[in-house]
Amino acid sequence: MVGPNDLRTRVGGQSGLERRSAAPLRLDDVDHRLLAALAEDARLANNALARRVGIAPSTCLTRVRRLREEGVVRGFHADVDPALAGRPLQAIVAVRMHGTARSRLKAFLRELAELPGVMNVYLLGGAHDFFIHVAAPDSDGLNDFVIENLSTNPGVALTETNLIFEHARASWY
Repeated sequence: MVGPNDLRTRVGGQSGLERRSAAPLRLDDVDHRLLAALAEDARLANNALARRVGIAPSTCLTRVRRLREEGVVRGFHADVDPALAGRPLQAIVAVRMHGTARSRLKAFLRELAELPGVMNVYLLGGAHDFFIHVAAPDSDGLNDFVIENLSTNPGVALTETNLIFEHARASWY
């Protein structure tokens, strides 16, 4: 079950960096069908979505609005092909921070998320502090990204770059 009554607590006022509260939001079968349909095609018009799920358009609009307000649906995004957008080389860059930089992890996460070519940033528990999913125009561009944004950062202790040969978007819902 996804997120809470969850008027989410914003971290540093930034969207996308949200902490869930403890009480989960109760989702029924209709909510789950709406989420599955939206995960498959977020561009569905309300009438088409209502028809696909088997509810009235007014009910559909109210339900989707509630799912958005409660933070279950965080947004609607275009699935851009990085290669066709001029960034065919993808990598996951693992980053370990120095112990003295621990107080800046969330701020660094926000900074990383704003960099050109960054597709996703994950703050981790374990051997590494971050995984950064990056798309670059070529190996020189990837090298420049790592050197300019990570290796020269005094808080970064180690980077490890792993090339992505193939990527498939999962429809987890």
